Amino acid sequence: SRRLPCRDGAQGRKGGPMTQLTAILLSRLASACLTLFGVAVIVFAAIRALPGDITSVLAPRGPATLRAEIIEKFGLDQPAPVQFAKWLGAALRGDFGNSLITQEPILDTLAARLPVTLELTGIALAMSLLVGSWLGISSAMHHQRALGAGIGNVVSSLLMSIPDFVLGSMLLYLFSRYGLGLTVGQWVGPGQDFVGHLRAVVLPAFTLSVLGIGLFAVTARNAVLAVLSQDFIGTAVSRGMTPMQILRHHILRNIAIPMVTTFTLCAGYMVGGAVIVETLFSIPGLGRMLIQAVLNRDYPTIQVAVLLIAAFIVIMNMCADVLNRMIDPRLRK
Repeated sequence: SRRLPCRDGAQGRKGGPMTQLTAILLSRLASACLTLFGVAVIVFAAIRALPGDITSVLAPRGPATLRAEIIEKFGLDQPAPVQFAKWLGAALRGDFGNSLITQEPILDTLAARLPVTLELTGIALAMSLLVGSWLGISSAMHHQRALGAGIGNVVSSLLMSIPDFVLGSMLLYLFSRYGLGLTVGQWVGPGQDFVGHLRAVVLPAFTLSVLGIGLFAVTARNAVLAVLSQDFIGTAVSRGMTPMQILRHHILRNIAIPMVTTFTLCAGYMVGGAVIVETLFSIPGLGRMLIQAVLNRDYPTIQVAVLLIAAFIVIMNMCADVLNRMIDPRLRK
């Protein structure tokens, strides 16, 4: 029988891989915009529901007239929808306003503090990926040895169950009391003293990475065990492939999707977890700025900081979706 030609001259394809990825990306971008708008509305309403306002910080014992002047100066006497509309319109133009406390542009403050948080998060994420993946893969590759597998499971569970503030408090006590060679409570920039900077960043980065190490270890172990149970692994063994060859050629590429997903989840968690770690170790980053803004009822700074953290998490999730579909073409359907 003859094959009838398509009207467009093609073979009836619905679109190539790049067309599918573009459609997915556009869909995720639309979803991200709606998510960030919802975050902005919730944060705007939540911070104004807190007890007290800016006058309790700037004029705690001032007369009523002074309090009224402060509220009118910052436009807090206007209806909440009007305040939100003005702030959102300015934010869309790239104008995030000034801090109510310091009267400095919020963008200037972010430019100074955001690199600190990104550096801390990047180091902690690299530690989590390297140590956790090695621990999980080693435990899975030696799963027939009861001792090695048991130690890997216990260590992973223990790391995931320790809260950041508990571990950080313990490290602060040990290193500040006994002086074990690392800087505690004094942040040193890399431009000032590189060696001193490394000594100051080790403890907070390790504290932030502990949960990620456990999560990567569990994910890697379960993914490797799932691959080892497949029939093609038995075929590879019968062909005389060594465990390292099987790991390189068959296991690593098949565990890429769960590892990418775990990577993005850990990245989002660490940016949020930096709020606690930076406050605990007195690090001048985005997280500490957010805590200070909440205590001072600095509304514009709170809104920008939370929206920035939410945008980072949304972007990481969107990147995970796109990367997973690039790794496995079956997910594009």
